[in-house]
Amino acid sequence: MNTLIKGLILFFLIALNTGSLKAASSANKQTQKPKVKIIPRPIEIKEHEGFFRITPRTQVLIPEKDKAVLHVAHYFTALIHRAFGISLKTTSSSSSLLQNIILLSLIEKGPFDNDEAYRLSVEKNRIKIEARKACGLFYGIQTLRQLLPASVESERGRAPEEALDIPCLTIKDFPRYRWRGMMLDVSRHFFSKEFVKKFIDYLAMHKLNTFHWHLTDDQGWRIEIKKYPRLTQIGAWRADMEKYHWNARNQQKQNGDAVYGGFYTQEEIREIVSYASDRFITIVPEIEMPGHTSAALAAYPEYSCTGGPFTVLSGGYWPITDIFCAGKDETFAFLEDILTEVMALFPGRYIHIGGDEATKTEWEKCPLCQARIKKECLRDEQELQSYFIRRIERFIASQGKRLIGWDEILEGGLAPQATVMSWRGTSGGIEAARQGHDVIMSPTSHCYFDYYQGERGLEPPAIGGYLPLNRVYAYEPTPPILNTEEAGHILGVQANLWTEYIPTEQHAEYMIFPRIAALSEVAWSPKEEGGWKNFCFRLVKQFDRYREAGIRYARSLYSVSFDTVYVPEKKEMTVNMKTECPNARIRYSLDGKSPHPSSPAYESPVTLDKTTIVRAGIFKEGELQGPETRTTINIHKAINKPVTLTYPYAEKYSAGGAFALTDCLRGTMDHHDGRWQGFESEDLEAVVDLGSDLTIEKISVGFLQNISAWIFLPLEVTFEVSHDGHHFKPAGQLSNTISPRTHRTLIKDFSVSLKEIRGRFIRIRAVNRRTCPEWHIAPGEEAWLFADEIMVEGSE
Repeated sequence: MNTLIKGLILFFLIALNTGSLKAASSANKQTQKPKVKIIPRPIEIKEHEGFFRITPRTQVLIPEKDKAVLHVAHYFTALIHRAFGISLKTTSSSSSLLQNIILLSLIEKGPFDNDEAYRLSVEKNRIKIEARKACGLFYGIQTLRQLLPASVESERGRAPEEALDIPCLTIKDFPRYRWRGMMLDVSRHFFSKEFVKKFIDYLAMHKLNTFHWHLTDDQGWRIEIKKYPRLTQIGAWRADMEKYHWNARNQQKQNGDAVYGGFYTQEEIREIVSYASDRFITIVPEIEMPGHTSAALAAYPEYSCTGGPFTVLSGGYWPITDIFCAGKDETFAFLEDILTEVMALFPGRYIHIGGDEATKTEWEKCPLCQARIKKECLRDEQELQSYFIRRIERFIASQGKRLIGWDEILEGGLAPQATVMSWRGTSGGIEAARQGHDVIMSPTSHCYFDYYQGERGLEPPAIGGYLPLNRVYAYEPTPPILNTEEAGHILGVQANLWTEYIPTEQHAEYMIFPRIAALSEVAWSPKEEGGWKNFCFRLVKQFDRYREAGIRYARSLYSVSFDTVYVPEKKEMTVNMKTECPNARIRYSLDGKSPHPSSPAYESPVTLDKTTIVRAGIFKEGELQGPETRTTINIHKAINKPVTLTYPYAEKYSAGGAFALTDCLRGTMDHHDGRWQGFESEDLEAVVDLGSDLTIEKISVGFLQNISAWIFLPLEVTFEVSHDGHHFKPAGQLSNTISPRTHRTLIKDFSVSLKEIRGRFIRIRAVNRRTCPEWHIAPGEEAWLFADEIMVEGSE
């Protein structure tokens, strides 16, 4: 074969191999670790050789006399000065000789047809950010911020410990949705003006543009209204019952020493609105109506159906019956006066009026409301709510604003120009979009940041539910069932931080971070295959930034969960371990001691044939990254033995049926985990057949308490043993000693140790308290008893 032919063959082989490598590279693109770690992920990044270095000689160049751009420049220079003590000069010089500059440029035709779009170019001697509007420049600055060392988030104000090098690259970027928001509830717990500003900064650094401010509710009125001073004199304060569980606080009493709370003066609100505006964030105030009004009615009971008296509630109650009277014209005059002052403070387009969870019991009994129904030719109280919302909407529209409300405003017919915030799933948003109304998607399933983000026993108290980071990231705000025109009404997505269980600012931070990072990518970036793994690689760098900023963020991403499968014929339990974090190194121990860097690495399911405490954690470079997780695997004599119940369990909490109480699978603190058997207002009376006489040494049974879900520990538990299943002898009795008003969800095992008692049958009776106590959020409602595993230790 001559040299030419050999050369041609080699050429084609190289070409073929190169093409295969390119294809493989493309296929694996999303699973490779990105070099530039930016959240939310930009539309397009092209990396180049070299870097730009910020030094004290660096100048920020802006168009002459442009105030909005000057605000952006000052924002950036303040950031650099706060962290590194470097004072960058801002200039409008047009000299082409300037070197080492950061140029902020407004251009008539931006990189994309979007006012929030930007193009960022980093060269060795120049950084250039271009956009149609100043907000686009601001988002370019947020991206530039993430290209700097993590210490840019600190407040050290000293010379940087590392060079401020920014890699050369080109980024083109714009957001997917117009509405990228978060809600903060300051009614249930009041947060300082300084923290509200921090919250706004958190939104800005993640390119969110809407702050929904929940200012009023049953537990507090937080905004000064000059015409109605009692709204803050009375409505902003409640009795201090913080030592009790939110749903275990006495409610229907006069306020007494109402010392817990606070409010924002109108001057403070103007300051916060200006602060947000400088960060291109619009504040949407929420004034609740017609329900969630106890604080307002405590101050002005004349606008209710009954005339009161009312109190500012100290905790939860259900159903929510306090409501503005829809039959009085004076009620609407009162609300219009309030809204007039509110609209003067908030220049944004939207006013949120709530509209959710309004129980209409009082309207049903109120002669004035019934007269209104008859006069307006309404069918029922649902249409009376629609009348109420429509009347408020006409007033808001007359002031040049638009009404927005929770999806309950669909009930009885939607007001003509109303925007719907869909929280009870997506059906409300779909219905509104099909009617031609704008929608913000905010379902509990993916957007409620007051839900747990990790195992309950390792997390601070939360309202319930489970919303891990990967579920937030997986959310798709535009339902695929909508056609193109209908989908155009989905303005965007919003997460909500309700604060019933969040009394402190640090706790609030923990619930926000890092889920806000996942939300920002859902709201800004287009969906792509393999995005979760790519996101996690980038999030690690974000954690460094959070630490530098002093933010208390959750490390639940690094927790380990357990799945167990019992193999009856082998009398063995198989334990699977998993985590949200891709490619994480799990290490575990079986000796009851904490795992360490040299503990066995989890590679495949672990098999156990005796009761064992399994402890696990995720390690990186020899350090535990998140919380240690543990579970006790109980191998006992009652596994898979038949259970006979005197009273039936509730079908929706069957836990799998007949063998649920002896399946060796322990329930978690999530009562929806499918492992708890629930009894509504019934006792648990269970007889276990062990199959033959045994020497019984210990009997245990586990119960759950979660008073937010109406679930209480039993009042007492009795144990009995029998040879024949008919004649039982007492084996022990235990009374519950844990207060039902405790703050946390908990699991308690009731256990008795025995001496040389033989028997084949075990009977357990657990007494349900039947109804919720009078101090509970729902006094008199049926109480639940939740049991998971009956465990027996003994010998043949």
